[in-house]
Amino acid sequence: MKNTSDYIVVGGGAAGCAATSTLLKGNQEVALFEAGYSHHNFLLDVPAGFFKLINDSKYATYYKTAPQKHLGDRQNIIPQGNVLGGGTSISAQVYMRGRAEDYNEWQEILRGNNDSVGWSWNDVLPYFRKMENNSRLDNKYHGKKGPLKISDSPYNNELTIDFIQTVNELGVPLTDDFNGAAQTGVGFYQFMNCKGKRSSAAYAFIEPEKDNPKLKLHLNAQIEKIIIENNKAIGVEYKNNHGEFNKYFANKEVILAAGSFITPKILMLSGIGNADELNLHNIQCIANLPGVGENLIDHPECPLIAKANGKYGYFKQGKGWRMIKNGLEFLLFGTGPVNSTGVEAGAFINPIDPDDLPYIQAFFLPSIYMNSDTIGVIDDDYGMSITTVMTKPRSRGSVKIKSKNPDDRPIIELNLLKDSKDLKMMVAGQKFFLQAFKQGPLGKKVKEVLIPNVKDLDNDKLEAHCRRYVRTNYHPSGTAKMGADTDKMSVLDAKMRVRGVDNLRVSDLSAVPNINSGNTSAPAMMLGVRCGDLINNALKN
Repeated sequence: MKNTSDYIVVGGGAAGCAATSTLLKGNQEVALFEAGYSHHNFLLDVPAGFFKLINDSKYATYYKTAPQKHLGDRQNIIPQGNVLGGGTSISAQVYMRGRAEDYNEWQEILRGNNDSVGWSWNDVLPYFRKMENNSRLDNKYHGKKGPLKISDSPYNNELTIDFIQTVNELGVPLTDDFNGAAQTGVGFYQFMNCKGKRSSAAYAFIEPEKDNPKLKLHLNAQIEKIIIENNKAIGVEYKNNHGEFNKYFANKEVILAAGSFITPKILMLSGIGNADELNLHNIQCIANLPGVGENLIDHPECPLIAKANGKYGYFKQGKGWRMIKNGLEFLLFGTGPVNSTGVEAGAFINPIDPDDLPYIQAFFLPSIYMNSDTIGVIDDDYGMSITTVMTKPRSRGSVKIKSKNPDDRPIIELNLLKDSKDLKMMVAGQKFFLQAFKQGPLGKKVKEVLIPNVKDLDNDKLEAHCRRYVRTNYHPSGTAKMGADTDKMSVLDAKMRVRGVDNLRVSDLSAVPNINSGNTSAPAMMLGVRCGDLINNALKN
């Protein structure tokens, strides 16, 4: 079997699939390596499979953080996709780009580089439009000809409609597009979905290329390290699903897209990282880049949960005769609650200064959100949850290798709530959305607030509640960041090239200097398309 291609893409997640497709369209030979499974599975396709996938599935790898000092030494569990398509194959499918200011901030951070590549909103918007096929929106912010199918939820629970009306009565404007001119508002989300079937990065970018002879797809293939000779990346060492070790070579470049935990791990195992840290593990340092594994950013989330005073929401819809009824309705007519991931609507607000940019995102679920923190504390029942998420946290963590053994999981320090300003914003967001349980059409259906178990909105009690329940929103980013030439902690230049090593790039969320406001799948795919485009354009010139 041929073991050489023009390009090697490491990681078949959102960014890796998008980069691969873009390079193939540039008539390049691409070998795509994914450690996980094929994306062809009914549970992956249907929206209602989300909670099964996120909590207990072979299609996710569950990383555990180190004990988190600012969360009472709790450890967070962070699922990451273990399947072609990565997180886009197991997530709640919410389509969110972030706001213009996110990318204009990147542009300011990267100002002073010598490569004239822009990352402002005006630079990235064409890429978002190019990859999007939106069933409803068609304007200067959206596209209708791309491979990624975007649509409104075909099914919304009555509690979701009550949530939107109630938050609107609290002074938040209605919106029908969180990805348009302004992010602030409350309304229904759009989803990476078409007629009840998930539109993952695997379906959007790889499925159309499945018969392309220039694509070599390797599933269940774990990359051990990058092969580097004379400070040039020439290939990878990998282990297949039989435990056999092999090498694969790139005629042109290697592109890392293994996610914000594994991309820095592979870099460090390959001799790229903080020289002192590498020496501790007897790894020869090829490029001393102290920023590798640093700058870990994630969105902290915290739940608000209420019990309903009637049979409202999705409780028991996945059990017994209801499951049979709902499954048949979906299979026969494509309708019913199986069309819902449970996350149907939300909001972006600034609870401290309503006229400023929004720093809190909310997800509404017409069910009691049971996870490892709430199981045993409350009982599953008819109810509802509002998850508040801080969109631009100040706290930063890190990813380090445990040893030079590629099978060892990385050491993850999230450091959520390390910065006191993050805690202040989280408390303000909790206060605001607790009001929705106590008034309006939603409040009329609340029997009691279960979490937080406080009788008033006392700051100290809500701070304690946040430290008890804050967890990751599953959006790790920033661990191999692009930065200015003068920034000693930058790992990449503005063309996503690893500093000090030729023919090596990073195209995933590791590359971002700061996290975007909102869900991260769409930005990850944009990064992949942009990386492929940078390469294709350079070849043309």
